[in-house]
Amino acid sequence: MSEKQKKIWITGASSGIGKAVAEKFAKEGWKVAVSARRKELLDIMAKDSNIFSFPLDVTQKDQIAIVFKNIVKDFGDLDICLFSSGTYDPKTEQKIDPEKIKNVINVNFFGVVDCVKTVEDYFKSKKNGQISIVSSIASYRGLPNSSGYGPSKAALTNFTESIYFDFKKHNIKISLISPGFIQTPLTDKNDFSMPFLRSPEFAAQKIYKGLVNSNAFEIHFPKQLTLILKFLRILPYRIYLFLVDKLVKR
Repeated sequence: MSEKQKKIWITGASSGIGKAVAEKFAKEGWKVAVSARRKELLDIMAKDSNIFSFPLDVTQKDQIAIVFKNIVKDFGDLDICLFSSGTYDPKTEQKIDPEKIKNVINVNFFGVVDCVKTVEDYFKSKKNGQISIVSSIASYRGLPNSSGYGPSKAALTNFTESIYFDFKKHNIKISLISPGFIQTPLTDKNDFSMPFLRSPEFAAQKIYKGLVNSNAFEIHFPKQLTLILKFLRILPYRIYLFLVDKLVKR
């Protein structure tokens, strides 16, 4: 008897990390539901026989419920939900702009929260599966010129840590993904040197391995960068602020 095909739903899948991860899972034989706002890009991806397009704007809560219902109806079940929707514009973060900050948090944080809430009862009732959330190393501590993106990811990381305990009671695995600098349409907007920049394919390989072959709560990469930032996270404010200020001025 052939092994049952496993299934995953990925949001933010039209470009960058989400797209690369979708293609990696499809290549490994998974049945992949991809969601994002840009239907035309999803339809191109869906030329792969293992990828299926389900357009979605994660800021529309009612739309999330409809899309999820359609995926379960078409797929029969889901093993993993990977929520990676996000937005970032460094040019708007040079100064405090409350409206733009609200938009970033609405997409990066509340969009994911609404997705998790939508799938909560489904996973808890079947008592298995995994929900994985893509945050960022920008969540570790406050960084320069990140008045919206950093706080949105910090909230997302804290949220993921918080729900871990409740979902564990129902045998649902919760995992956090914290990428460093990955070359995507979002990071292409940066006008500064990005240390240890890696390709989306590199990220996809790390995420696939972490989700399928590891029980770790956090999947973080590249380690050359993330371990440095994890060290900075435990430093007292006086030392941390001094070091970051020196690095920014270089």
